[in-house]
Amino acid sequence: MARPAERFVTGLVLAAGGSRRLGEPKQLLPYGSGTLLDHALDTARRSGFDQLIVALGGSSAEVRREVDLSGVDVVENPGFGEGCSSSISVGLSAIDPRSELMVLMLGDQPGVTPAIVRALIAGCDEGTVLAACLYDDGRGHPLAFGRPVFADLQELHGDKAVWKLMDRRPDDVVEVRVARPIPRDVDTRADYEAVLAEAGSSA
Repeated sequence: MARPAERFVTGLVLAAGGSRRLGEPKQLLPYGSGTLLDHALDTARRSGFDQLIVALGGSSAEVRREVDLSGVDVVENPGFGEGCSSSISVGLSAIDPRSELMVLMLGDQPGVTPAIVRALIAGCDEGTVLAACLYDDGRGHPLAFGRPVFADLQELHGDKAVWKLMDRRPDDVVEVRVARPIPRDVDTRADYEAVLAEAGSSA
């Protein structure tokens, strides 16, 4: 089911992390024909958003030099060490006033495909407040948020706050079924090697 053409949807890609566990900027790790963040942004571009925002922080200067940011509204999160919620807040500061739905994507989760993102959007109707992908092994990103909770998102703190928001409002959460395991995100070298293996590449 296609989303209503009149509904304005924003994508927000979180790519501000300092990559402490990895020891080098994960955004710039080689993946496919570019970098890990290039892949995430390409996925987002092919997902049908009306607006696309990326939040940068750690290694921002290098990311700006090496990643194709064309067609993307770039926001800087100087407080990226405070967790993902700070990047969401910064991203919301740049959201188009016409936006009725924001889809949150991770910049280090290459297993997420445009088809998954489009399915999540299609699963949200005009009254949807919160939505998550329901994979074979549980809920996972990407997530979607309706305009009624944009203000709540700006008040969150820490790394897991969006999940706590969903826990506080269980009756408002729409689950969109995705028949596969939760896509792996890249926090360590082992994670990186695993996603390369899944993609048929090598480190």
